[in-house]
Amino acid sequence: MQNATDVLFILLGAIMVLAMHAGFAFLEVGTVRKKNQVNALVKIIVDFAVSSIAYFFIGYGIAYSLNFFESAPALTESNGYALVKFFFLLTFAAAIPAIVSGGIAERARFNPQLIATFLIAGFVYPFFEGITWNGAYGIQDWLATQFGSGFHDFAGSIVVHAVGGWIALAAVLHLGPRHGRYGKKGEIYAHPPSNIPFLALGAWILSVGWFGFNVMSAQEIDGISGLVAVNSLMAMVGGILAACLVGRNDPGFVHNGPLAGLVAICAGSDVMHPLGALATGLIAGGLFVYTFTLAQNKWKIDDVLGVWPLHGLCGVWGGIAAGIFGQVTLGGLGGVSFISQLIGTSLGVVIAFAGGYIVYGVIKMLMGLRLTQEEEYQGADLSIHKINSTPNND
Repeated sequence: MQNATDVLFILLGAIMVLAMHAGFAFLEVGTVRKKNQVNALVKIIVDFAVSSIAYFFIGYGIAYSLNFFESAPALTESNGYALVKFFFLLTFAAAIPAIVSGGIAERARFNPQLIATFLIAGFVYPFFEGITWNGAYGIQDWLATQFGSGFHDFAGSIVVHAVGGWIALAAVLHLGPRHGRYGKKGEIYAHPPSNIPFLALGAWILSVGWFGFNVMSAQEIDGISGLVAVNSLMAMVGGILAACLVGRNDPGFVHNGPLAGLVAICAGSDVMHPLGALATGLIAGGLFVYTFTLAQNKWKIDDVLGVWPLHGLCGVWGGIAAGIFGQVTLGGLGGVSFISQLIGTSLGVVIAFAGGYIVYGVIKMLMGLRLTQEEEYQGADLSIHKINSTPNND
């Protein structure tokens, strides 16, 4: 009964995180221009399939030194718990290319992106995942010996979100901005969201699924904690309120606010007090709006959905926040080291950005990353998929 309950518990988590990929898709559909909506939908679902193959055959083995090349009777031991655990962790791995997709939207070629997805899910992401969640290469043991605790990332503020965001930044820098986004004299030409209801739907799907993402990261029913659920809730609402205030009621900022808070709370959701989680979410919501505006308008980084500020920077804040609000003196449960959080977070950023820069740089050199200017002007829907999102109405 215990084995069966654990299988059901983590299977429900896997299903909830799988559903989040629909959230990624509709968030992108609602944000990109109408001529790129089909491409957004196709990218997310095909990226998931490619990630599954890469992670099953390569990535999971790198992260956990395990594989599934055994007989069916061996695989079904303990009610097949090892299999559903893989399914759950796969949905995390597949979130990386889904995050990247939003940054490179509207000008990336399809097949080169699929190759990048395979390499990221098969090699780059599992390398850091193994360090953090499986103690690979002795880094966690060294941190625990030197600073009293290892690097703590309960549900992936760094392992998933910061890694995805910093890989996306590398890809965006290789691609460059969309044609017509910035003028020769520094002018900024806005590309507003094409469909606010779709954008909002994506945000809601992601927000609901995130409770599976965080709570089920316990991976066994005995480890379930209502603290994780309430901390996720408080960070989410903190993110909404801060984004609404700092973003001056802009619907794009408002609907990314809960995601900023949820990204930041992943790491310390199991050790913070709910008030610490609320503070984490408030800071994340404001951080997203401020850095998104700065990156787009001052630094001219054309990150379409703002995935580097949202996942990359809010993820970094989450890793650091776990080392602050997880302390007993601030109402947390303890067992975290601020220095270990800084080191682990920095290591994740370096591995992600370097890995992403190499992967996308090599692909760019060998086969190119961008659509032609004409294809981009026509839109990825017609250029790649030969159909637009509403063929009977256009």
